[in-house]
Amino acid sequence: MTRTDRTRLPSIVREAIEAHTGPIKSIEPAPTGNHADIASTFHTARGPMFVKAARKLPDADGPEVRSLRNEAAVNPHVTGFAPRLLWQAEAGGWLALGFEQVDGRHADFTPGSDDLEILAKTVQALQAAPCPDVVRMRVERRWASVTEDVTPMAGDALLHTDLNADNLLITPDGQARVVDWAFAARGAAWVEFGLLIPWLLKGGHTPAQAADWVAQFPSWAGADPAHIDLFSEAFAARWRRHAARENPEDWVTLHADLTRQWAEYRAG
Repeated sequence: MTRTDRTRLPSIVREAIEAHTGPIKSIEPAPTGNHADIASTFHTARGPMFVKAARKLPDADGPEVRSLRNEAAVNPHVTGFAPRLLWQAEAGGWLALGFEQVDGRHADFTPGSDDLEILAKTVQALQAAPCPDVVRMRVERRWASVTEDVTPMAGDALLHTDLNADNLLITPDGQARVVDWAFAARGAAWVEFGLLIPWLLKGGHTPAQAADWVAQFPSWAGADPAHIDLFSEAFAARWRRHAARENPEDWVTLHADLTRQWAEYRAG
């Protein structure tokens, strides 16, 4: 997805944002992410803020706007993990969200990295948190098109569902902040680790190493192995379908390969 250049931000939207920020001095686009038209650090009269914004469709919210609304709804309930939402602005067919700016680096998921311990503590805390009522997405629905029975993935745990290294910011004092809650969902707690495994593989883990790492978590260790096998095959099948579309993006092809590797390991 090509992000909108900041000069294309309509003046009415810029004015709506500046009502919350004061004059915008400069804008620094984020290097990663693809779920908003704009995702940038805004340097403003009131300090730096991270702003995500997306355009609506002519007569409805598009997927990017819906994801921003989801993120705004869940944010007050996850402030122990996430940067705080400071304001919302809606004008000229756009929705913009302003978050507190977090100074930190992206996590390192390579084998042996100290960040894996930070990740583990973060996920353990997340697994202990209640799932707020505003989280209505059911994670099992993601795989309904590729397998008949998705009930093993159902549950009422709060799931971030996209704990990749870019979404885990490590601050200079070693604290973790989890960003991009657009796809927060409720489901079986162990599914969080199933969704995390491809990111461990991308970081350089073998499937066996990834299996050893997730085995430390009670929700995964206590899950029915047949349910994990079902999930792993459905996960791979869904991404195989995405990768089979015409001209898939490189990251889609990579994720399809990583989920395939894990499914083959489980089938082993």
